[in-house]
Amino acid sequence: MGENELKLILQEGESYKVEFKENLNGIDKEMVAFANASGGRIFVGISDDSKAKGANITNKLKSQVQDIANNCKPSIRIFIEEIGDVLIINVEEGKDKPYECSSGFYKRIGTNSQKLKRDEIVELFKSEGKVRFDEMVNDKFDYPKDFDSARFNRFLELANITKSNNFDRILISLGVAKKSEGKIYFNNAGVLFFAKEPQRFIPWSVFTVALFKNEAGTEIIDRKEIMGSLFEIVEEVIKFVRLYAKVAYKFSMGGPKRENVYEYPFDAVREAVINSVMHKYYFEHGHNNILRFLPHNIRIENYWKKPSNFIVGKTVFRRNPIIADLLSRIHFGEKIGTGFGRIKEICRKENAPFPKVEFSEDYFYVRFKQNNEYLELASTEKKTPQKTPQKTPQKIITQLEHDILNIIDNNSQTTRNEIAKKLGISSETVKEYLNKLKEKKLLKRVGADKGGYWEVIKK
Repeated sequence: MGENELKLILQEGESYKVEFKENLNGIDKEMVAFANASGGRIFVGISDDSKAKGANITNKLKSQVQDIANNCKPSIRIFIEEIGDVLIINVEEGKDKPYECSSGFYKRIGTNSQKLKRDEIVELFKSEGKVRFDEMVNDKFDYPKDFDSARFNRFLELANITKSNNFDRILISLGVAKKSEGKIYFNNAGVLFFAKEPQRFIPWSVFTVALFKNEAGTEIIDRKEIMGSLFEIVEEVIKFVRLYAKVAYKFSMGGPKRENVYEYPFDAVREAVINSVMHKYYFEHGHNNILRFLPHNIRIENYWKKPSNFIVGKTVFRRNPIIADLLSRIHFGEKIGTGFGRIKEICRKENAPFPKVEFSEDYFYVRFKQNNEYLELASTEKKTPQKTPQKTPQKIITQLEHDILNIIDNNSQTTRNEIAKKLGISSETVKEYLNKLKEKKLLKRVGADKGGYWEVIKK
């Protein structure tokens, strides 16, 4: 820093990243406040009204400043420089928050260093991962009454762990339970994976999925609140995506071989869903994870609380380490935090656009666009058919439309309600898709609504 920059800072006065001090009194709380926020600079020898009064800068003074930084808990990294008789203490944003000095915890808020109240300290500990939700004991869970042994055995099978009658030992080794005075206590990770009704204990672990008719997301065709254990939730979310995603068919020249070209890279979407349940900020009770299936994109929304110095694809981040470990054991992601690297690789192999990632302090969004090859085939279908039928795709349909056609093919007099019951969707959703099949000339109604029947048009 030069003298000209110092003059400008004196003119502008104190700010979020600038503090003036005449001497070292109370300087420890300023260091802690900057370390707990975004870093900043303390100018010693400057009065509150921006007057340069100067300081007697000696090696002893510099040593004293360094001792103050070292005595904070944990120690704070600083860099000292001087311009004339003004000592400048550069405080980096802490990588091991929260920081504390002898008089307590402070954080830079606006132009002031404010002492944190109890709840603010607790929130800071949570946001920095010092208190982890998945590690906390759930006092409401009663083992073995609330324990689902079938769900646990399925997990063991997926994880290739040898089954045993001694559940207690395996649960403790997995890190989801501990034993005290002969009783087993489950933490929240254990509840989210192995409770009979996980959402009875942690209601906000529900994953909301919704299919929309319009891009604005105001007209809902289908919506579900997916519940169960975390690994079951992931699979059910992907089933929902597969149900409504479209597929185009591409035929090889000179042969009958057909290639399915899907609208979205399912494995990449699955990775994003895994990341959303793995890194969710479970301390916040008012937000579900959400997957919005819009006409031209899929958007996954997650409430998460941004960690310090987070960079997508570079920062190794594990908010819930036990949950991450359990998911990795059944090959749902890896512990080392390379989820977005895998998403990128999957998209590259499938010639699909890499999803757009956006985040704020509180929310994380992943938006998938339709596959490039699918869009090409979809646009070809809309044009006048070519003379060579092998070069044109068949009708583009969804898995749901395919399932509806199969049901009708087996029973032409089946009702809308019967189809809805078999597929686990609403009658209104079935109506919506019957109309789509009629528009595509893959289905027609023969006779009246009562007494008539459906006919699948096979070409």
